Amino acid sequence: MGKKKTPATQPNESQPLNPSSAALYKTVWRWHFYAGILFAPFLIILAITGSVYLFKPQIEQALYRDYYTVTPQVERVTPSKLVGQVKELYPDATITKYRPGESDSRSTEISMNSGNESMTVFMNPYTGEKIGELKDKDRIMDKIEEFHGELMVGTIGDRIVELAACWAIVLILTGLYLWLPKNKNKSKTKKKRSLAGVLYPRLGKGKQILRRDLHAVPAFWVAAGMLFLIMTGLPWSGLWGSNFQTVATNTGAGYPPSIWSGSAPSSHVVQTKDVAEVPWAAENLEVPNSSISDFMPLPIEDVMYVARSEGIHPSYTISIPQQADGVYTLSAYPPKAQDEATMHIDQYSGAVLADYRYDHYGSVGKAVALGITLHKGTQFGIVNQIFSLLICVGIVLIAVSGLYLWWKRKPEHGLGAPKAPEVDAKHRRVFLLLFIALGILFPLVGLSLIIVWLIDRFIVRRISAVKTFLNA
Repeated sequence: MGKKKTPATQPNESQPLNPSSAALYKTVWRWHFYAGILFAPFLIILAITGSVYLFKPQIEQALYRDYYTVTPQVERVTPSKLVGQVKELYPDATITKYRPGESDSRSTEISMNSGNESMTVFMNPYTGEKIGELKDKDRIMDKIEEFHGELMVGTIGDRIVELAACWAIVLILTGLYLWLPKNKNKSKTKKKRSLAGVLYPRLGKGKQILRRDLHAVPAFWVAAGMLFLIMTGLPWSGLWGSNFQTVATNTGAGYPPSIWSGSAPSSHVVQTKDVAEVPWAAENLEVPNSSISDFMPLPIEDVMYVARSEGIHPSYTISIPQQADGVYTLSAYPPKAQDEATMHIDQYSGAVLADYRYDHYGSVGKAVALGITLHKGTQFGIVNQIFSLLICVGIVLIAVSGLYLWWKRKPEHGLGAPKAPEVDAKHRRVFLLLFIALGILFPLVGLSLIIVWLIDRFIVRRISAVKTFLNA
């Protein structure tokens, strides 16, 4: 027996009867439908992986407790000796980073490259003993982050995630339009009644209306948080984020040139993101050069003394120079954006060549830094984590309910898309301007719109079976 067909009733039963407005409403609904069908699965993936990553500090503390925790003692082994011991254990490795640890009970981490692998060795700073080692490729939370950011398929995955995030904005905007009450009756009674299905679901109107309300009403309450997570996540994306970062840097909204203590670096120099993991606003910061002298490079303990005297947050990591004119780079990427710091130090003299803190960021840099720590759930601790988790759970429920709503409405044959209406010239111009604006703001959306237009023009309109299936 075939599946019983359910009439594809419209999302808002109180829509206006004006033909022009009705055509616009159906067009918006159609775009919302297709965006949801195509990108809901990716939004579910992003929400689930993001929910897990929110609790990275707690998860890693539980997973690597034996590596992280040491018993404090009176005397410490010098950092130089710790590095020397690691070199003896791994004679063919190149030491790249040194992380002292943010508390007395925290182990010291020494990162290295050995062959084609990168790893971290955990050392007891009191006894000088090796606690253990962990290869970067085996870090579970790094895998979660990679899946969240690029679906574990590199650049292609990054572009897919960015495209899904940008189209999620379209979903939010079109969804809000469909959610808005269309009944123009101004009476108090009608206004009161219109809240049902708008701010809370209608429980006694049948299964079909309830299914609609269980998608639309929660979507309204989650929309602002969802939009916030999208906009604070986009600066990490490969295409939009890189272009946005370049604009912010070039306009001075990222970091100002006044941060240099000495001469700013000349052209053709390395950017800080190439030598260390640093806050977003510092990634394009140019790396200065050490003045090569007859002196030996400073030992790690002297660099740590500079960090303490300059008030760097104790969670900092020291990136060790690999060239004669390289610099020590201190990067602190702590839970709160206000504690971020990036510092370049001459490896011979110990002079601070660049000191870049949150207070030095431009307005855009500060906004992005705060957005990132809120996005990661670290800015306000457990409260931030729980609030963001609720948003992620809401996104999953909305996406799943939307797919379920479509499945229940879907006819036995065909996709079940809303019928494509005839839109008048005025509304066509509005949509054209809107699509142009979206294409400028989000290049991948613009590219996808061009692809959709080409498919519609040369495939959908010319193949009757496809046209019927898509209800075009």
